[in-house]
Amino acid sequence: MNKMSLCLSSRNWQSQLKSRRSLWLQVEELRGIIMHEMSLCEGIVQVLENERSRQSFERVNKVFLEIGALAGVEIEALKFCYEVVCQDTVAKGSTLEIIEIPGKAWCMQCAKELQVEARYSACDYCGGYQLQVTGGDEMKIKELEVA
Repeated sequence: MNKMSLCLSSRNWQSQLKSRRSLWLQVEELRGIIMHEMSLCEGIVQVLENERSRQSFERVNKVFLEIGALAGVEIEALKFCYEVVCQDTVAKGSTLEIIEIPGKAWCMQCAKELQVEARYSACDYCGGYQLQVTGGDEMKIKELEVA
């Protein structure tokens, strides 16, 4: 009976270890996502600072940002990072408006253009996987509201 209890206890420990490893991997993945979006936001703020020196405005009120469905950007993480990065910059307190652009591709097998949600989607018309992305993989500042 003592041996059985030790074995169950060992299995429980192994289960907890696997659970902790899984959680650790999720945290590492999240950190990678946040670092990517943080870097994107730093680039956006750099563009805003450059435009401020070029056009002589005092501050940015709103940024309209076009993001394609295939751009690999986590929008909620980007919004969070934008608020953090904008502190003590020309964009402090500004609003980030996201304009989502659908992914577009051209099928090499049936020569039709279609909308896609992921890079490795199948063609809606022929079911083929030889798609050439033609749009929706970009991110760009569309418009600024400044004061």
